[in-house]
Amino acid sequence: MKPNVITDWLPSQTGQQLETIRPYPVPPVRRSKRTSQGKKIWIDIDNSPHVPFFLPIVRELEKYGVELVLTARDMYQVCELIEFFHLPCHVIGGHYGKNKFLKVLGSFLRAAQLIPTASKLPALALSAGSRAQILACKVLGIPTVMMHDYEHSIKTGFIEPDWILMPDVIPERAMSKNPGRVLKYPGLKEDVYVLGFRPDPSFLDRLGITQNDLVVTLRPPATEAHYHNPESEKLFDAALRLLADKPMVRAVTLPRNAKQKKQLQEQWAGPVAAGRMIIPEEPLNGLDLIWFSDLVICGGGTMNREAAALGVPVYSTFRGKIGAVDKYLSENGRLVLIENVHEVGTKIRLTRWKRPERPNNGRSAVLQSIVQNVVSILEKRQPSSLCSHAAANISS
Repeated sequence: MKPNVITDWLPSQTGQQLETIRPYPVPPVRRSKRTSQGKKIWIDIDNSPHVPFFLPIVRELEKYGVELVLTARDMYQVCELIEFFHLPCHVIGGHYGKNKFLKVLGSFLRAAQLIPTASKLPALALSAGSRAQILACKVLGIPTVMMHDYEHSIKTGFIEPDWILMPDVIPERAMSKNPGRVLKYPGLKEDVYVLGFRPDPSFLDRLGITQNDLVVTLRPPATEAHYHNPESEKLFDAALRLLADKPMVRAVTLPRNAKQKKQLQEQWAGPVAAGRMIIPEEPLNGLDLIWFSDLVICGGGTMNREAAALGVPVYSTFRGKIGAVDKYLSENGRLVLIENVHEVGTKIRLTRWKRPERPNNGRSAVLQSIVQNVVSILEKRQPSSLCSHAAANISS
């Protein structure tokens, strides 16, 4: 059963296909003499993009005989995605809105709700930013690994994970006071699941979009995030005005929640009625949508980096603190940062993208580096040798 929601994180392959497709040679896995067979890892899925991200990681860890316990937070499209991918997750807790006090209170409340899971004493807890999991694990002394790629949203103040796993373009001390506990992987986290992507040539036909249309994917800012800057909304609004009167444009717009959807339908009723703005009612394959777009305009986050991973022209209207990953992509011409309303008109190029015959499906080294580092921690290697091992993998 497919989820009846709009979602951006639906890789076109099933979990089994993600496990078997290898467009580039994968280095052989170097296992230590000690085994991870039968050891338990607890993965907490905290947000929608984490579902496809963890899917290939789960498949790889299963090859080591690791026992996996999966929990998830009911936030945005998380529940629909875990159903779509048949991930056996226990859904615990939800979203507490954009109020900072409620966010903090919600993290402590969910941490308490996670205690029964944590009390099963897994050998390792793994997440892509679950503060509640870290809190619960600190109570019971369970080692934690947090994989994160935006240094301005990770800090919890008085508490840190035991290990941080992050892209190699982020400075070590940006994520932790203890760089000896920071491990790195090459590339983007989106490379993990872009690896298995195969475009569906019938995708645009199902949306009623013709080959003569200029396809633009739009994603509003995350207005409920604690790092949101209202300036992002002004830039996104300016981008919508730029597109609204262009008859050749089909702007496929993906709201982050029902409130945004209603606002867009009301404020841009004309373009919606004319078919120039498409707000889908059915689920979309996000990677297909990006791949068949001529450009992407996004308020920040995963979709920007998915477009960069696929090589699609992408413009960011995000005006919070720019992270090291986005700076790296911008400096290398893979992401254009829009900094003011004037630049909406001068930087955004409404031209057709010269799409290659097939996508460049990222680097398999990213997935293998992440899994090998997690297994190394699970097998309780000494931190010094672990860091050296990680550095050797990255440099090779």
